[in-house]
Amino acid sequence: MPTQQTITLIGAGLSGSLLAIYLAKRGYQVEVYEKRGDMRKMPVEAGRSINLALSARGIQALQAIGIADTVLQTAIPMYGRMLHALDGALTFVRYGKDDSEYINSISRAGLNQALLEVADEFPNVNFHFQHVLSEVDLAANQLIFNDLQNKSLKKISSDLNICTDGAGSVVRQAMVQKGITQESVDFLSHGYKELNIPASAKGDFQMEKNALHIWPRGAYMLIALPNADGSFTCTLFFPNEGEISFAGLDTADKVKAFFQEKFADSIPLIPHLTEEFLHNPVGLLGTVHAAPWYFADKFLLLGDSAHAIVPFYGQGMNCCFEDCYYLDQIIEKSAGNWQKIFQEFQQIRKPNADAIAELALENFIEMRDGTANPAFLRKRQLENILENQYPDYHSKYSLVTFHPEVSYVEAHQRGNWQDAFLLKICEPIQSIEELNIEEIYFRLKNEYK
Repeated sequence: MPTQQTITLIGAGLSGSLLAIYLAKRGYQVEVYEKRGDMRKMPVEAGRSINLALSARGIQALQAIGIADTVLQTAIPMYGRMLHALDGALTFVRYGKDDSEYINSISRAGLNQALLEVADEFPNVNFHFQHVLSEVDLAANQLIFNDLQNKSLKKISSDLNICTDGAGSVVRQAMVQKGITQESVDFLSHGYKELNIPASAKGDFQMEKNALHIWPRGAYMLIALPNADGSFTCTLFFPNEGEISFAGLDTADKVKAFFQEKFADSIPLIPHLTEEFLHNPVGLLGTVHAAPWYFADKFLLLGDSAHAIVPFYGQGMNCCFEDCYYLDQIIEKSAGNWQKIFQEFQQIRKPNADAIAELALENFIEMRDGTANPAFLRKRQLENILENQYPDYHSKYSLVTFHPEVSYVEAHQRGNWQDAFLLKICEPIQSIEELNIEEIYFRLKNEYK
């Protein structure tokens, strides 16, 4: 239904472009301001993309507005982790119970461009690119943008503002400065750097296509996700400082020697290893906690501006898309009462954002350390048997990734309990054939509180 209300969105990234579609379908006039240029008309910045793992929560949000099938056309299913041992040996660890459960590797830029295209089809959505938010007057409900194209300042006042401007949100900083919001930003001592495995001369994938590849090495790890053109985007998660760090590996010889020692099987696959390592930027990794997420009935933080997380559960985008999905449901119930909408949105989403933030940090340790632990691999074998024999059992990973009907809070609590329970069983044994599966299942059912 058409409405007289105008909503300003700050940021045309993944959250902003998806939310613009949701709001446009509800009839709101949507004005979207973005500091960058139109990414559909410019090259993607190298070294900043981190491929995305689109899974059930994000897909649910896309299905709700009828665009999931279009988006998934360019995605590549990943059925599990392919672990690369120090000696080059490969171990495949399935994500779900079978091939029906998988995550999807998708280009961040490609997905953002697709969402922008869909949003642009609505006559009640306008994009304003190259507009940098320079000042926020919360009391007056006014935003001042620096229009880079026209080299002028533009003052904006609309009915309400939803801030999808990412982890460094200018609006959140204004709310913090006014004492409205409290925040903490916790950076890891690790950063990330992108490397590229191109397609073969014949245009084929040089490694298993349908897997997320991991080289777990304790204090750090290398991962690789497939792209539709046959290439893989690799990401090295690595200490920022120290002898073995981004700062310490400062020459081509040091880089070559380190990779030869720790990631030898990757060297033939990355033809421009030293050049990319020395010249691609190092990205920061951090977690944003903030509260409250709103001011009166005029400003709301959504997505990374409210709860940025580290990428180790592949849920950052999925969580943000789930934000859009739940906000839309709340709007349907309480249309027009924006303060009530904002309050309920925070009440529902804040505990879940906190839960997935903790899960992501915990999974960093699991990916770099746990996946090389024989007990972890036995636990995954056991979980796979349980999931196939007992339809109501789901591993922690499955709860988070494949079951959006289960909240992040419940997935965190139940999943961590299950992990501890099963690891305790798997650590002293040599083979899961020693175990009584039925007994373990009934203990799982009866002992979880």
